[in-house]
Amino acid sequence: MEKSLPRRGPVDNRDVKVLVVEDEKDAAENIRWGLAEAGIAADVVHNGDDAIERAQGNGYDAVLLDVMLPEGPDGFEVCRRLRALRVTSRIMMLTALSGVPDRVSGLDSGADDYLTKPFAFAELLARIRALSRREGGTRDTTVSDLVVDEPARVVAVSGVPMPLTRKEFDLLALLVQHAGRVVADEQLVDRGWSFESTPDSALVHVYMSRLRTKLSRAGSAVRIVSVRGIGYRLEVGRV
Repeated sequence: MEKSLPRRGPVDNRDVKVLVVEDEKDAAENIRWGLAEAGIAADVVHNGDDAIERAQGNGYDAVLLDVMLPEGPDGFEVCRRLRALRVTSRIMMLTALSGVPDRVSGLDSGADDYLTKPFAFAELLARIRALSRREGGTRDTTVSDLVVDEPARVVAVSGVPMPLTRKEFDLLALLVQHAGRVVADEQLVDRGWSFESTPDSALVHVYMSRLRTKLSRAGSAVRIVSVRGIGYRLEVGRV
């Protein structure tokens, strides 16, 4: 049975407003119904032209945008036009296209996140919450199936919470911010221990090992790679 994030209820979600852009009416209605159950208000449109018109001036916190829209502009083009029109709503692409070029195209068109179909609804909710909390400039909180919500200090893998200690959270958040790039041991020490007694690299290694174990047990596709003599890098792809 699928595990899900604990429902926070309408008290947390009642101010969140979402636009669902999905050409398959049954799928769109299922998403709208699920969001309503979580206390999130949602409007639904079924083509790109209506999406562009509706998204302007309606103050949506997030736009769930299907890539494969048969009528009018596709999802990539809708996203580009919305950004050109200075629509600031967070945009999450929903698509069955899972190849790297497709994900890159979605993000390059101005999307904030990219979720591949089929997806667990709990993960969709977790990502909407994360997107709606982000302030301008705080955008890189999702790597593959890993969601790190820094304001709420919550980490989830595929929508399932992953409990971390304070130091584990701080270190993982730093790696997520620099995903794909090497983070030096010194940077990790500064983030994890700050004004406390400075540990050596062996203690950093202990915490990296703990994070690796937790990510592996959670079934995440994200892994932490050691770069000998330098630091660590967060990347996607199981060993």
